[in-house]
Amino acid sequence: MALDGPDRIIHADNLDVLPTLPDGAFTLVYLDPPFNTGRPQTRQSVRHVRLDGHTAPAEASALAVTGFGGQRYERIRGDLMRYDDRFDDYWGFLEPRLTEAWRLLADDGTLYLHLDYREAHYAKVLLDALFGRECFLNEIIWAYDYGAKTRSRWPAKHDTILVYVKDPGRYWFDSAAVDREPYMAPGLVTPEKAELGKLPTDVWWHTIVSPTGREKTGYPTQKPEGVLRRIVQASTRPGDWVLDFFAGSGTTGAVAATLGRRFVLVDQNPEAIEVMRARFAATPDVVFEIAAPGEASA
Repeated sequence: MALDGPDRIIHADNLDVLPTLPDGAFTLVYLDPPFNTGRPQTRQSVRHVRLDGHTAPAEASALAVTGFGGQRYERIRGDLMRYDDRFDDYWGFLEPRLTEAWRLLADDGTLYLHLDYREAHYAKVLLDALFGRECFLNEIIWAYDYGAKTRSRWPAKHDTILVYVKDPGRYWFDSAAVDREPYMAPGLVTPEKAELGKLPTDVWWHTIVSPTGREKTGYPTQKPEGVLRRIVQASTRPGDWVLDFFAGSGTTGAVAATLGRRFVLVDQNPEAIEVMRARFAATPDVVFEIAAPGEASA
């Protein structure tokens, strides 16, 4: 599939579509996969082995690659499985998709992986081993204060976004393009600085999508445009291509279009596709496609 046409929304299993996309085509890949909450996941028994662009020898184990510090990825994965008996199934679902995402990133590209507290720490160790610890850029904490409360522990009110760059020496990051935010203590800075606002840090205080707000699409896991806007502003330029293959309600594409970026969205959930049809109804240049198993439309 060549990326020389319109923005696309593809109804398909993402693992059927990703191999048809060209190497290094996207400056930004944002992924918000299903969280590992104990629900069954669709699993593809496909294994890819990549590390710094090299494939492991054929006689080696499919998972026996060398990660940071000379550690064996197979060993790291095995050790982690001792601590979470559900992890193997979840990572078996995510691993081939993340490997494809890495292939699709441009040399100056950035991968954002959005997870919750159940998987973020496992994912960090395994991504370090799979892609290289030197490619890790940030752990972003998205904090919010909405939803159920508990008195038996500290209420969980944040998600984690792990940020990896394809090439630590070439990645694109434009802090000047990011919307600034108010100082928490404006009286401690000059009036000029208070009026300008400050650059965000790696902790983002942002409310969830309001149940009565204009952004609300009705999709249960919809993420706020403000969070995606910050990501797209920082890690892409106008005209760059953005990929989201757990597209859900299509927020990544909506933000990309507003900022003058190009996008490909993929989701296999018919409800997500219908939500995106309604959301992009006023954007006639967006093309909807249906990909059969094992192939995608050209």
